[in-house]
Formats: sequence, C-alpha cells, structure tokens
Amino acid sequence: MWWRRSRVRRVLRQVLLVVASVQGATLLALAVVDHRRKKVRKPVVFPRVAPRSVTAGSSEVTVYTYGEDLYRDMLGAIRQARTKIFFETFIWKSDPVGQEFKDALIAAAERGVKVYVIFDEFANLVVPRRFYRFPPSISVRRHPIARLWPGLRNSGRDHRKLMVVDESVAFLGGYNIGSLYATDWRDTHARLTGDIVWDAENAFIDFWNLNRGRRRPALPDVGGLTWQPDMRIHRNIPRNLVYPIRSVYLDAFERASHHIYLTHAYLIPDSDILDSLIRAARRGVDVRIIVPAESNHIVADWLSRGFYGQLLRAGIRLFLYQGAMVHAKTATIDGQWSTIGTANLDRLSLSGNYEINMEVYNADVARQMEEIFRLDSSNTVELTLPAWSRRHAMVKFSETVLTPFRPLL
Repeated sequence: MWWRRSRVRRVLRQVLLVVASVQGATLLALAVVDHRRKKVRKPVVFPRVAPRSVTAGSSEVTVYTYGEDLYRDMLGAIRQARTKIFFETFIWKSDPVGQEFKDALIAAAERGVKVYVIFDEFANLVVPRRFYRFPPSISVRRHPIARLWPGLRNSGRDHRKLMVVDESVAFLGGYNIGSLYATDWRDTHARLTGDIVWDAENAFIDFWNLNRGRRRPALPDVGGLTWQPDMRIHRNIPRNLVYPIRSVYLDAFERASHHIYLTHAYLIPDSDILDSLIRAARRGVDVRIIVPAESNHIVADWLSRGFYGQLLRAGIRLFLYQGAMVHAKTATIDGQWSTIGTANLDRLSLSGNYEINMEVYNADVARQMEEIFRLDSSNTVELTLPAWSRRHAMVKFSETVLTPFRPLL
C-alpha cells in the first residue's frame, strides 16, 4: 500500500508542477504583452463633464471627472489654507504635478499652516526616495509596506485619497497625484463643503491616531456638531477588521428596483457581490457596468474577464471604455443613491485595504452621476454575449488558468 500512496503523491506533485508552470508562463506572456502595449502610448481624448456643485442636505458636492480641473481646485485650497491641511494619497508621483503639490504643501507650512501628510510606501516604491523628504514643519507618515505586529490584519495598503483643509473643504475619490492622471485617466473625485467635512476630517484623524506610532503626537479627536441624514462617509479599517464599504454596496444592490449603474476600474467581485448583482438583474433591474477595455493592470483585466460570461448570461450589460484608462470607483442606483470613493469592486479593496467612500442619498447628486454615466457610455463599446462567446479557445483557457489568483486581487 505504501508504494501506491507514494505513487499518488508523486503524480499529484507532477500535476501541481505542470499547473504552476502553465500559470507562470501565462503571467509571463501577459507581462510581455503589457510591456509592449505601454511602450506605444496613443494620444488620449475622452468626453468629460465640467465640475458642477450640487446641494445635498446641509452640504455641497462637486463632482470632478478630469484631473486638471480637480488639481486646480485642490491646489487652490492648499494655497488659501490658513490653519491646517490633512493630505493623504496612495500614489504620489515625483513628476511636475507631484512636485507642484509638494511645493504648495511646503509653502503652506512655511506660512504657519499645520500640515499633515500620509502616503503609501509600497505604492511609491518606484518614486525616488528623495522626493519624500520634507522639512520638519510638515508631519509625515509613510504607511509601511508590512508590519509584523499586530500581524496580517494590519497589512492592508493605504489606498485612500483624501484631503481636508481648514475644516471647511474636503476632497476624496479615485484620483492619485501625478501628471498622467491629470490628463490621460478618466477618474472621479468629489469636493465636499458644509457639515459633511467633519466626517472627512474625522476619517483622517482616526487613521493618523490609529497608526501614528510612538513618535508622532495624536491629533485632537472631537465629536461632530451634526448628524448627516443625506450623506455618510464609510471607511475600511483592516487593523480593526472593519469593512463597511462592502456591506454598503450589498445593501444598495438589494434595494435596487429600477437601475444600477457602476463604473469600476477593476471588476473582480466576490461571490456575494456577484450574486447580488445577478439577483438584481433577474428581478428586472437594469444593471450596467462600465469597465476599461484595457486597464493599467493586465492581470487584473484577465481575472475580471473570467466573470464576463456569467454577468452577460444574467442579463447584465457590460460596456468597455475606449481610448483611456477609466479608474473611477462609482455607482448610482434608482435616481436616489450614489457613492464615490477609493474602493474597487475586488477583494483587495472590499476586504483588504484601507479605503474611504462617500454615500449620498440625494436625487440631484444621482442625476449628475447618471449624466456622467451616460456621457461615459458614449465612449464605450458594449460587449454582447455572442461576441464574448466567440473569443479564441486559448483565451478561454488562459482565463481558466488564472482563476486561482482571483482571491489575491
């Protein structure tokens, strides 16, 4: 009997080795294709909506779909700051746009503004370390690549993009800081004024105090002045094993009765998110999803495509954004509910990273988000089930081979 068990183990090892080899070869081929694709960058042109302010209860929301518009107003807020700036980002490039933000923050600190900066260390490994040298007048926290204590639950990346100035204005959404994002990426960000700014500021304060370590002083933590019935800000906090954004999406999908419009850079849903969208479509909800035809992460594209057949068979409509990377993380449902934030519909965002999303119950905001969705749809090609079924057998095989990597993204 022992030799039979030994032979079975040997066969299993060989099978696993073959599978691993095929997966490795597939990933390598995708990396080569991606490298060649990025070397040939075409001019980027895409439709966009000019920023417009909408009142939501006791707050005001301005939605941005073009980086230059957003950066102009963010830099304007920094240059007008009088008391304090909370600045947090995932990627911060050392290019002209990144340098302009750095210079503006340093200038603010030099005129007496208290400036606090957080950025993710892993996301900026390719950026020269000297770029992140700041004068002592600026309090800086690099979110570390990994921590041994308290273990894996604190290993999430800081994927948030948040800025709060003088307790009067806040910015949050999908935009990182860099020249590429200013003109070549289609993303979505929001400017907030009014009572909701306290929630955004509190989100920064809590993150700073939770992760500041022993050397940095804590920021004052004060209660809010008002409760917000129209808007909420939700935060994923891996260290506390708190991931409300996923629940917010699931609840919104379950409530949908007419339409769900999603725009997401990386669509790799877990089983509950996937089932909730399919159930909505089967009860007659018009579910439409805009995704990039080609994103900046080719492996994420291929993992996402593994879900296309299932979504299309359920009656969900997929639209492939053309000519630019769409990096938005937004949704609007039934003309009443909307969300803008940093969380993608994938496992890394919904159950891994530090994320921040605003949730709005407001028909005017939803109307503006629907207008943006319709304009974005004009720059897409709809993917149909017959067309998707005709893809090459080798493509189908590669998607299957990469399936085990879904939980990693």
